[in-house]
Amino acid sequence: MRITVNVDGTSYTDEVEPRTLLVHYLRETLGKVGTVIGCDTSNCGACTVHLNGQSVKSCSVLAVQADGAEVTTIEGLARDGKLHPVQEAFHDNHALQCGFCTPGMIMQSIDLLADNPNPDEHAVREGLEGNLCRCTGYQNIVRAVRDAAQRMSPGAGPEAERVSGDDVTRAPSAFAGGGE
Repeated sequence: MRITVNVDGTSYTDEVEPRTLLVHYLRETLGKVGTVIGCDTSNCGACTVHLNGQSVKSCSVLAVQADGAEVTTIEGLARDGKLHPVQEAFHDNHALQCGFCTPGMIMQSIDLLADNPNPDEHAVREGLEGNLCRCTGYQNIVRAVRDAAQRMSPGAGPEAERVSGDDVTRAPSAFAGGGE
């Protein structure tokens, strides 16, 4: 089956087998290996990406379901060589141990912050409950998400990005381009 999908701001048209999972299409066809295959059962969240601005576990979505859609992977978050504020907060707060869950945690965190720009600790834990860290690094992950919320708050400066809907807005100007 032929699909066309916009991934990280670039349009791709490919023939895929109808049963190909989005995670396998991203990794094997497009080389987006930052999207991790964890459990293949949608339990761990390591494969989380954004599909039309919403986080999804890409091991539970067929590539054909993404036909005509916008997908953002962990590789598509950085802009102009600068990490997304959530990526920076994860780095600065040491919110990783082995790093395996980190791409999915970051993608889910961005979705969480789009829905709740100022979550308390309980809201962060609840918002990330579908993403597992097998190293039990949750405290630093929660700290990083709350730090990212502050970095992305209004008035945080031109480097702050707010994720909402199908676009990324940067203070003070908005730009288009496949971001979530």
